[in-house]
Amino acid sequence: MSSDRLADLSLAAFEKVVGATPGFRPRLGQHEMAACVAATLAQADLGEHPTPTKAIAVIQAGTGVGKSAAYASTAVALALERKTRVLISTATVALQEQLMSKDLPALAQTMDKPFVFALAKGRGRYVCKLKLERLVGNGGTADDLFDADNDAPAPQKFGSVLSQEEAEERRIHLYESMATLLATNSWDGDRDTLADAPDPRDWSTVAAERHTCTVRHCPRFRDCSYYEARTRLAEANVIVANHDLVLASLGMKTLPDLDNCLVIFDEGHHLPAVALDQFSSSMDMSNLRWLDKLPKIVAEVSSALHLHAGEDVATVTSQLKGALTQLARMAMDLVWGQTGQNADDGGKDGTLRFAHGVLPEALTEPVSQIHAQSLGLSKALEALGLEVKAVAKEDPSQATLCAQLYAKMGALAPRLNGVVSTASLLLEHGPQPLAKWLQAESEHGYLTMTAHACPIVPGDLLRQFLWSQVRGAVLTSASLTSCGSFDYFLHEAGLINNPNVQALEVASPFDYNRQGLLTVVHTTADPKQADAYTREMVAELMKDLTQVETGALVLFTSRAQMRVATDALPASLMEVVLVQGTQSRARLLASHMARVEAGFPSVIFGMQSFGEGLDLPGKLCDTVFITKLPFAPPSEPVDEARAEWLRSVGRDPFNELVIPATGIKLLQWTGRAIRTEDDHAAVICYDKRLTQTAYGKRMLNGLPPYRVEQRKSRGII
Repeated sequence: MSSDRLADLSLAAFEKVVGATPGFRPRLGQHEMAACVAATLAQADLGEHPTPTKAIAVIQAGTGVGKSAAYASTAVALALERKTRVLISTATVALQEQLMSKDLPALAQTMDKPFVFALAKGRGRYVCKLKLERLVGNGGTADDLFDADNDAPAPQKFGSVLSQEEAEERRIHLYESMATLLATNSWDGDRDTLADAPDPRDWSTVAAERHTCTVRHCPRFRDCSYYEARTRLAEANVIVANHDLVLASLGMKTLPDLDNCLVIFDEGHHLPAVALDQFSSSMDMSNLRWLDKLPKIVAEVSSALHLHAGEDVATVTSQLKGALTQLARMAMDLVWGQTGQNADDGGKDGTLRFAHGVLPEALTEPVSQIHAQSLGLSKALEALGLEVKAVAKEDPSQATLCAQLYAKMGALAPRLNGVVSTASLLLEHGPQPLAKWLQAESEHGYLTMTAHACPIVPGDLLRQFLWSQVRGAVLTSASLTSCGSFDYFLHEAGLINNPNVQALEVASPFDYNRQGLLTVVHTTADPKQADAYTREMVAELMKDLTQVETGALVLFTSRAQMRVATDALPASLMEVVLVQGTQSRARLLASHMARVEAGFPSVIFGMQSFGEGLDLPGKLCDTVFITKLPFAPPSEPVDEARAEWLRSVGRDPFNELVIPATGIKLLQWTGRAIRTEDDHAAVICYDKRLTQTAYGKRMLNGLPPYRVEQRKSRGII
């Protein structure tokens, strides 16, 4: 069937679905988006093909367009017709839940052809029944079997550290209750379906992991929670995943092959940051107890199964521990030396980034030793693991023992692999530098010293590892443009100048000029004068807050700024304001909604996480206060390294990175104001640079067409 015919069929399915939706109001932008999705995905050649056609659409769809309905109905209809599958990737759990509990069930009821959908999760979200059985059999004690990471601080209870007895009692109760739930078929082994979320340390001991799994050689493989979920995925026409899992699974066959399915990246503006995170690496040079266990475990496995470990593991492990300890001491001297501290002071938190990605000469030799030693141990561990699997295959009577021994070794593999990859990246030098840094952190009396390395350009990573595989894809979000242009996102996503890419901006159905007002307050103090500006801004904010009658949101650019505003609250506003961090996000939002619905004013003080993805329609948020333009100064090591590299090649990081990134954040922040076609809301920004500077005007032009007013500050410094 021709691509035009396929596109027409999938667009017709969209029109039928939305037409059958109760209370549906036609939206021109939604139809325009669906038509683009249909045309793009219909063009892509999937599967075996000598010269496949690729097609990628980048679609910014404003709030209220109905993105998920536009892409889901169209892509699913097209996939069913082409006998392929759809992979929908999101950045947040909230959108996954919306797709799984609302959007896809509703779509399944209205589509002509039936389809099955499933949620993909990482292996670590599922319990390993073999580990759980061993722990329950040992009275909840790990007996050094799977507990390879025992160096972290103890769990917290009401602000204090749990005693060893309390922690042990809690673990025993947790594992026994989990085993009972599994035995009575009351639980499917998915961490997220437990009534109470377990402590991460407790869960990690029983979590399924690739490195601890013998797969088909495990005696519990046939009823493994993770592989049962994998079976459901294999039967699904539509798979919902997240960006982290998609990038982490590249080349691993846990998700559909990207060259043989249709891909939707919703919340696509997060993809570049996720790519940097996925391809970064770090190693802990402080907590090395796991290295003491490595030779003991290798000796035990070799002895139990009469195998030969190969390399002199004990000697090399001792050398590796010595090299890591030496590097940690050198790192402490470097980090504390730059801050004027020393080890005798007990040390404090600090970060030291290596300029231009060049490792100091004094560190090159120990890092080289660490790389060689950890690589040798990693290969020895891998070879021994293959022998253990071979024994399980040849002698099924030893399958349980082999699975337990393999898990014991595998628990050490992530730590060892982290050392290998980090050391390798630290030693890497190329025309485009990596961000490399040391970090000292202290918590509950524990000091950790870690080394980190990370690429600095996400677009290069995505181009090499993701877009080289994808044939047909749609990236969508309400915030893909910055200052009215797609260029920044296309650069960050590795899609700039790609002939297979088209970009489309779909307008929101909202009448921003009628429904919204953007007021820019001109303070006397310049925003660059932080203390004076904050005093004046807070004074102005306090006056404005007294006018709030329903719900409002105040967005801050720093915790220090939010703390000053919180301390300045008069008694009359104390009961009105809810501050991020004083209670869980869910409880805070529930309190806010209850207050507004009861007819009382309620104001949320929040930061970046409240500036995106927060849906407070109608009276829940009829005013958004923006305390300052949300510039993110390049203080993070990766941002610093990238800015440094751009300057070294004659480019301007402020224009190339800072302004576009701030423009996207501002678009997100102002987007909290108007959420439905019936909303009327105001945005008040206290940063006069929005109208008084050239870059501010660029950002303003990239916002929805609010009515814009300006006023002078009424505050007194």
